[in-house]
Amino acid sequence: MSTAIKQAHQKELFGHPVGLYVLFFTEMWERFSYYGMRALLTLYLVEKTNADNPGLGWLSSESIMLYGWYTMLVYVMSIPGGMIADKILGQKKAVLYGALTLVAGHGILAFDEMWAFYGGLALIVLGVGLLKPNISTMVGGLYKQGDIRRDKGFSIFYIGINLGSLLATFIVGYVGEKIGWHYGFGLAGIAMLLGLVVYMYGQKFLVTVGNKPTTEDKNDDASLGKLFADLVKSPINLGVVLLIIAYGIYAGFTYNGVDSWGYTALYIFIAFVAGILMMIYKNLETQVFKDRFLVLLLSFLIVIVFWGAFEQAGGLMSIYTKQNTDRMLMGFEIPTTWFQGLNAGFIILLATFIAGFWAKRKLKGKEGSSLFKMAVGTMIMGLGFVFMIFAASEYAENGSSSMHWLVLAYLFHTVGELCSSPVALSFITKLAPVKYASLMMGVYFAATGLGNKVAGVIGESASEFGEYAIFSGITIFTVIFGLLVILLLKPLKRLTHGAEDNEREMHNDETEGFELADKQ
Repeated sequence: MSTAIKQAHQKELFGHPVGLYVLFFTEMWERFSYYGMRALLTLYLVEKTNADNPGLGWLSSESIMLYGWYTMLVYVMSIPGGMIADKILGQKKAVLYGALTLVAGHGILAFDEMWAFYGGLALIVLGVGLLKPNISTMVGGLYKQGDIRRDKGFSIFYIGINLGSLLATFIVGYVGEKIGWHYGFGLAGIAMLLGLVVYMYGQKFLVTVGNKPTTEDKNDDASLGKLFADLVKSPINLGVVLLIIAYGIYAGFTYNGVDSWGYTALYIFIAFVAGILMMIYKNLETQVFKDRFLVLLLSFLIVIVFWGAFEQAGGLMSIYTKQNTDRMLMGFEIPTTWFQGLNAGFIILLATFIAGFWAKRKLKGKEGSSLFKMAVGTMIMGLGFVFMIFAASEYAENGSSSMHWLVLAYLFHTVGELCSSPVALSFITKLAPVKYASLMMGVYFAATGLGNKVAGVIGESASEFGEYAIFSGITIFTVIFGLLVILLLKPLKRLTHGAEDNEREMHNDETEGFELADKQ
């Protein structure tokens, strides 16, 4: 590696590696493309009355069902995406190929044909699966172990995600709703192309992260073949996997709906992941690593619960906004997609403030562990649905509900997300065994995907139980769940074996250094 390249990589901007900002803008445009598509999807599926810009005219339950499967698969594919990066391509090339696939997928969606619709969705699923887990792993790789800047780095990265989301919901959302759905889909593809250009230009700042795995990395005991060979030799673990597969086949024959065999595939996939996780646990060298791994698995459960509630935004809440909310403001009807932009806008306004609040709290010796933040975030997000309960009550009385309930709900959802989501990303990079880093990031995004599917299932049930019951149930469950995590916090923190303790020590050392420098 040349001296010039090393110096380029070591440069910092605003106290963080320049590579963070390269990944920031790459992810910003990738999220612009994804959230632009997400903002339009369910609305395009249910639209049938607009002769100038017709959609597919599906039922709300059918639209939410597809939305649930699509958003789940987008994130579930992060597991094979992480494996491919770990053992074949490295994170850097995986992100590149993922970006190329996304450009193709969004471009195909611009065509007004059903083959293009399903083909474009499939390519987006594959592209996000390659890009999403690996670009996040690269962010973690920019910081040394124990660097207190890591959480703030992920928060900055998270701003990029949400800046892309904000721009997408306003620009792509408006173009799709008011001009043409497929123009909106095509615009998302152009944005992804911009992200690809940024990523290629910034390679000199990423020279030490995400590189192609060595021969030793490919052949170590983290290989997929070795994990499955160990699984076959473990009767109990193999039995668990086969039991899940058997239930999946049973689901295909007995579940109602056109997606019954989709559940079979899902259960087989879960069995596949469960087998991998059990073998990883068995192969970890020390009890410290095993204990941390168990805590990591619990954090994935928190992730599923969080996103199962939060992702009502693109499904049930989006359709509710379109059909039940009075969106008139001073003679102008606010596009439905713009309400999804509230989340991203609030994140941009509040992200650094909330990250700073938690950092100061931790430095004062108060509780500020990642698990505590995730539990608090889940409860705050759940309480946001209280405002949707008020909205549903108002709709039942008046035939429409006010916009301010949505604004308040998205505000609480955003605060909860900022307490939980960027922290979860950082937490994984702290606890995951190094040789399984990308794989575990893939499992995190798969957990996010399962949460999205849970959100779809919950949203579908609104046609049977009503929005009031669904919003009430989400509120009660998330608050109780968050409280249970807090009650278990002390034993869980012991199982992390101080993985986050040295952050405070490092910050104190750095602070002392700055004070000495000021005195000099």
